Amino acid sequence: DCSNVAINFSDDSFCVMGLILQHYLYFFSSYPNLLSGYKLYICSQNRLRSPAAETIFSEYPDLEVDSAGLSRGAEIPLCSEVVQWADIIFVMEKSHQRKLSNKFQPWLKNKRVICLDIRDEYEYMQPELVELLKKKVLPLLK
Repeated sequence: DCSNVAINFSDDSFCVMGLILQHYLYFFSSYPNLLSGYKLYICSQNRLRSPAAETIFSEYPDLEVDSAGLSRGAEIPLCSEVVQWADIIFVMEKSHQRKLSNKFQPWLKNKRVICLDIRDEYEYMQPELVELLKKKVLPLLK
């Protein structure tokens, strides 16, 4: 009996497929498409890690990316407008996640914040940094 499924099938195997499809559609309708939208990369100074991430992922179609820093002396300091703009916010370290939460809590409602756990030990676009960013971010965009 498929009466509890939005898509009705007469055969039991199709009924199971209908349930799976219904859950699949519900799950993906609950989240924005991760392969498109607005992604924000944050570090402390916005000099090395977050600008590298912005450069790397700006090459992907359907992604709009930006970067900013949380420190007062950041090249591009983070502001509430950019936080509001972003669908997903990637921070490099847990300390960035705490600072972000403390400074921008009113604008973080319904925002997905992901800590990449990438320490400040790389130069801008250093091959190891590029590889690490791709390894950590790309699976989250699929």
